[in-house]
Amino acid sequence: MTNFLLRRFVRGDQFDDPKTRAAVGKLSGLTGIVCNLLLSVGKLTAGALSGSMSITADALNNLSDAASSIVTLWGFKMAEKPADAHHPYGHARSEYLSGLAVAALILFIGFELAKSSISKILKPAPVEYTALTAVILGVSIAVKLWMCLFNRRLGKLIGSSALAATAADSRNDCVATAAVLLAALVEYFTQWRVDGWMGLAVAVFILYSGWNLARETISPLLGEAADPALRQRIVDYIEDCPKVLGYHDLMVHDYGPGQRFASIHVEMDQKEDPLQCHELIDDMERECLESHGIHLVIHYDPVVTNDPRLDRMRQLVLAILHVKDSRLSIHDFRMVPGTGHTNLIFDVALPADLLGQEETIKAALEGALNDLGEGTYYTVITFDPEAFN
Repeated sequence: MTNFLLRRFVRGDQFDDPKTRAAVGKLSGLTGIVCNLLLSVGKLTAGALSGSMSITADALNNLSDAASSIVTLWGFKMAEKPADAHHPYGHARSEYLSGLAVAALILFIGFELAKSSISKILKPAPVEYTALTAVILGVSIAVKLWMCLFNRRLGKLIGSSALAATAADSRNDCVATAAVLLAALVEYFTQWRVDGWMGLAVAVFILYSGWNLARETISPLLGEAADPALRQRIVDYIEDCPKVLGYHDLMVHDYGPGQRFASIHVEMDQKEDPLQCHELIDDMERECLESHGIHLVIHYDPVVTNDPRLDRMRQLVLAILHVKDSRLSIHDFRMVPGTGHTNLIFDVALPADLLGQEETIKAALEGALNDLGEGTYYTVITFDPEAFN
């Protein structure tokens, strides 16, 4: 079925292409709208006939899923809009905004269901279950299982966190509906009034899913660290380029899928022709965009490679820093001798758990250098977050 829908509604197999990506996202949204509306109507009917709060709660959960699919469809449609004067980085973050709207809707419905279920617990009423109820719930579990597998595959094809979340939500719905079916069987065979309790459990499950979805969608909007796979892709490409001796200060800005901008400092031997280095950097930036879909800006750092004294001092500073913490690293190292002292100017990549200890690290380093008896050293240190190096 998945292959049939892809062939019928998605043209092309280049899933990193923005238009193909949007088509896949819209296919997921339309499929979710149709399936969830049908399931919701079936469960609302069964809930009304049986008087079951847990079935009604599950029906409203499917209705919220249909609304979620509408928002997802809107998000992918907005994300494919080209950049304009007011949004020069494009509209790809609409996918994240749609996920946030879905999370807010899920949280609202979960809260309302919790209130209704608590009322049912305080004032229990008998529930009448029929074979039709069991059939509707069984069909719902089967449909949601298919939707989970369907959205999981689509999410992997286009690398979409939104579709991955949709797949997880469908999987959770399977569990929730199975719990409702279990409550129906328990009440039918034992006459225990567990319907309200099961409705409350479903509501809590919905609230938990909504909270997780909100957290996942807010994170990229706030500006999370670069995806390790994306970072490694950039680093691997830079390291394979000719004349590159090293790199640092890699920063990645995510404006939504397919709209990623990055900057990096690249070290090259100062003896190289600057014009040739500039031409090479232009080629690197162009190739990174064409081959990897990343808008990369490269800063050129010329480095001294044939000064034994500078190399010795760099290794000495690094060794002293490693006594403090082996994770510390340095770059952009320069040495400026003076008549009374020598300035050592460099950057230190600082792990997050060492933030706030900059002055302590600087003082310990200067103390160790000056204890060598080789003269007076002052350090001019710029501390960079390790996430950028």
